[in-house]
Amino acid sequence: MKLQQLRYAVEVFRHNLNVSEAAEALFTSQPGVSKQIRLLEDELGVQIFIRSGKRIVAVTQVGMAVLETAEQVLRGVRNIKNIGGEFAKTESGSFTLGATHALLRFRLPSVLAGFRALFPDVRLVLKQGSPAELMGMVFNGEVDLALTMDVAGDGEDLRKLSFGEWRYVLVLPRGHELASKGEISLADVAALPLLTYGFAFDGGALAARAFARARLSWHTVFESDDGGVLLDYVRLGLGAGLIDGAGFDGEKYGDLVALDVGHLFELGEYKVVVRSDGVLRGFAYDFMGLLDGGLTRERVNRLLFAPAVEDFSI
Repeated sequence: MKLQQLRYAVEVFRHNLNVSEAAEALFTSQPGVSKQIRLLEDELGVQIFIRSGKRIVAVTQVGMAVLETAEQVLRGVRNIKNIGGEFAKTESGSFTLGATHALLRFRLPSVLAGFRALFPDVRLVLKQGSPAELMGMVFNGEVDLALTMDVAGDGEDLRKLSFGEWRYVLVLPRGHELASKGEISLADVAALPLLTYGFAFDGGALAARAFARARLSWHTVFESDDGGVLLDYVRLGLGAGLIDGAGFDGEKYGDLVALDVGHLFELGEYKVVVRSDGVLRGFAYDFMGLLDGGLTRERVNRLLFAPAVEDFSI
């Protein structure tokens, strides 16, 4: 049995049983992936995947058990490599970071510039996704850590560390009747056609919880994780934008007005998401320190290894 075979099997599962996509992600050929998986199944004496012709269509029950264990093995190998790199005091290697579009656009450029200046030999890889996608990336080990802005609940395998607060704003054309209203209510927001993030009304998200508590329904006409696209469509009169206030540039969008509606929702916090059983390289701690001065190595370790019920607010 080879680690490569385990990696190939897990990658096929991650890509929804699409061998071609898995091969592309692994920088190898589709026949090569199929052959190694067959060899693994022959050695184990069990069938991991169910096939229809040449296509993989499902995972067997024993296959799920094999894949779960393979995930643990591969995660352990990554941790061993990180431990070796950490104790060797290297300032090189690969650092894969996931983040939402809003954070990549408005919060991270200066942080990443500072990181590159400190660690020019570290190969930085960036991945973009929704909060749910980013949580999956961390869980699966596709990223070293992820930065997100609206996640609910704690899994026992993940830890979330706060590194700042955010508030929703309601963006309207300056001539809109609500633009001059003193205080906006949630009922006012519910009456509008909304342009917002794709994750804003996911189960457990801030907006979804607020509307559910008030027993109000909502109407979204367009969803995008790109705040700039949302604002462009507000300009076109498609509806009202419900976005993170940090994503509104008053100079660029002088014909629009951003009304603070943060009081209508629970406090929003930006989060660093990491695996609780992962091993972070030294430069990952330095990155978090650049992100927020309160995220010192000592504090991060205390939060990472504390019980999951602890309050992680900074």
